Amino acid sequence: MVKPVSPKLDLVEQVYLSLRDAICEGHFAPGERLNQDQLASQLQVSRQPVGQAIQLLKSQGFVRDTGRRGVEITSLSMEQITGLYHIRAALDSLAAREAALHNPVAAREGGPAFIQTGREKCTSGSIMEMVKADMEFHRFLYRISGNPAIDSTVAPHWYHLIRIMGQVLQNKPPLQKIWDEHAAILDAIIAGDAETAQRLARQHGEKAAAELAAQAESYEAV
Repeated sequence: MVKPVSPKLDLVEQVYLSLRDAICEGHFAPGERLNQDQLASQLQVSRQPVGQAIQLLKSQGFVRDTGRRGVEITSLSMEQITGLYHIRAALDSLAAREAALHNPVAAREGGPAFIQTGREKCTSGSIMEMVKADMEFHRFLYRISGNPAIDSTVAPHWYHLIRIMGQVLQNKPPLQKIWDEHAAILDAIIAGDAETAQRLARQHGEKAAAELAAQAESYEAV
């Protein structure tokens, strides 16, 4: 369901964030039409901020125009999905390499907490909590890489990736092996082994892309 808005922040931004999170969490199905009047009623706001929020969502590819039917939730093709993952794999491997070369101390001091949180979320039963823990681990690596361009390059795609990861975890039980792979990447960074960290990070991303492609027959889009 869509989350209530808070009067403490910009109203359009609050509506946008509520709708974006609802899309990422699977509360709206691909192809489902968004009714602005109904959304305004649910959010207890006027129609205007809903319309403005939808324009933001449209610009980011979450919804699309359908003529007289208004707007609907977009679908992502398997080609788009695997493309996003391959881009992420390349940037993740760069981040891991740079972190190992320049910031192994920060990895040792801050990294284990992300691994522990991720393993705990695997038993929480919450798909989105698991997905967000995954995202936070990778963003930690981006931060300690010393290259802010990595995070800013991935940032526009993160919430599409969240949609994808959420769908995958719904179709496949969450596995601790994902966090075993994360832990191995972190260990290589802490050891200052840039080559191994880069290789493991790339393999981690490419493996995820391959698993998504293998699941293509079980669902058409997310």
